[in-house]
Amino acid sequence: MGSSNEEEYATFMEKVKRTIYVDNLAPQVTDSVMKAAFNQFGNVISVQFIPNYLEPKNMPQAALVEMENPKQAGEIITEMRSYPLMISGMPRPVRAREAKLGMFENRPRKPGRRIQCRWVDPTEPDFEVAKKIKFLVRKHAAEASVVLERQRAEEEKLANQQTETLKAHYRKFEMLDGVLEDGTAKQLARHYNMHISDV
Repeated sequence: MGSSNEEEYATFMEKVKRTIYVDNLAPQVTDSVMKAAFNQFGNVISVQFIPNYLEPKNMPQAALVEMENPKQAGEIITEMRSYPLMISGMPRPVRAREAKLGMFENRPRKPGRRIQCRWVDPTEPDFEVAKKIKFLVRKHAAEASVVLERQRAEEEKLANQQTETLKAHYRKFEMLDGVLEDGTAKQLARHYNMHISDV
C-alpha cells in the first residue's frame, strides 16, 4: 500500500515538472484555444483551468498546461519572459511560470503526511493566530479585487485604443483604394512623370 502511494506521488511530481502555470487569460479563452497556442512550443498533454471562486466571471483566469516534457515547459517560460504572448487577440499579455504542488486540485497525499482538522477554542494560543490568518485572507481578497478591477479597466481602455487604431488604419486603406479606383493616382503619376504598375 505504501509503495503504491509513493509511486503515485512520484508520477504526480513528474507531471508537476512538465506543467506550467499560465495566468492573465481572457475569460473567453477555451481549452482548444490554449492547445492551439501552446502546441507551437511542443506537445500539449492537457489543459486544466483553475476555477475562480472569489472574483467576478469577467476577471482574468488561470490554467495549468501540461506539456510532453519538462524541457518544453522550461522553454515556454523562458520564451514568454522575453516575448509577450497574446491569446485570442486580447490586449492582455499572458504570463507563465513553473507550476507548484498547491496549484493542483487533484494532487495525491504526500507519503507519510497526515492532515488533522479541529476547531480552535478561544482560550487556546492558536486562536489568535487563526484570527490573524482569517483577517489577512479577507484583506488579501479585498486588495486583489481592487487590483483586478483596475487591471480590467486598463485592459478595456487598451482594447478601445486598439479598436480606434484599427479603424483609423482601415479608413486610410479605404481612402487609398478610392484614390486608386477613381483614377486620381494615375493623374498624379502623369503630372509628376511617375510610372504606376498594376499589382
